[in-house]
Amino acid sequence: MNIKNILVATDFSNEAYNALFYATQIFASTACTFHIVHAYDDIVLSAKNALLKGQKEMEHLQNLSQENLTKTAHKIVLDTGKEIHKFNTISSKGSLASVISNTIDTHDIDLVVMGNKGKTGAKELFMGSNTIQIANTITTCPILAIPREIAFKPIEEIAFVTDYKKGCTKSSIPMLLEIASISDASVAVLHINEEEVMTSKQVSNQKLLDTCLLNTPHSYDEIWNYADKANVIQDFIAEREISILAMAYHRRKFFERFLHEPVIMDLSIYATIPFLILPVQD
Repeated sequence: MNIKNILVATDFSNEAYNALFYATQIFASTACTFHIVHAYDDIVLSAKNALLKGQKEMEHLQNLSQENLTKTAHKIVLDTGKEIHKFNTISSKGSLASVISNTIDTHDIDLVVMGNKGKTGAKELFMGSNTIQIANTITTCPILAIPREIAFKPIEEIAFVTDYKKGCTKSSIPMLLEIASISDASVAVLHINEEEVMTSKQVSNQKLLDTCLLNTPHSYDEIWNYADKANVIQDFIAEREISILAMAYHRRKFFERFLHEPVIMDLSIYATIPFLILPVQD
């Protein structure tokens, strides 16, 4: 695929800036535009815990948003110095999910990048609450969640975890293949085997994945002990020194089920490497 437009959401935190910087390093050799997006709501909490309302306050929020976006754009240009990268700033009123959704449509976005503010709660340990909300809202665009303040390292191997039930289509993994290609990285396919025998649909999806990975260095591994899935995935990521974890989700129901599996949520190592969420179209 030809990546032209990358959306990076920011709240002007260190985590958000780090996600932006990390993305510029992944796509260091790719000529593209980074759209730095900040959403401000019509009702926000000020430092004095007072609700700011009214036209003047909204104008103040808008000006402050654009001012901080300009500072962020200047800083990333100084920090990266990549002439092939362009930076566009977008300040918009509304919820983060709605602003991102609208920007995807109006700017033909290929990838959404977010900084991860993982907390101590199970879900938040896996991904920040904003990331969960966006992943449940945005169903047509890949999302790359960058853990808080991790340093960029060259991408050598990307783990693609799949059950072969969905997510192996030509429409779902182009971003995975693109990142692997520009990084000279290999793809480690990890099959979560829930049944002793694969269905014909799973076999078909496996063959389709074979075709998609034809020009990409790759390997296959199996998880047979489903009850111990969390530990096996965790060990796999650690032992192989995986650079990015990738999974495909199929609409909201699958993703909600995925997030509510305790064995998945207990994987604290997910908070230490970028997580690429690949959408599957109906």
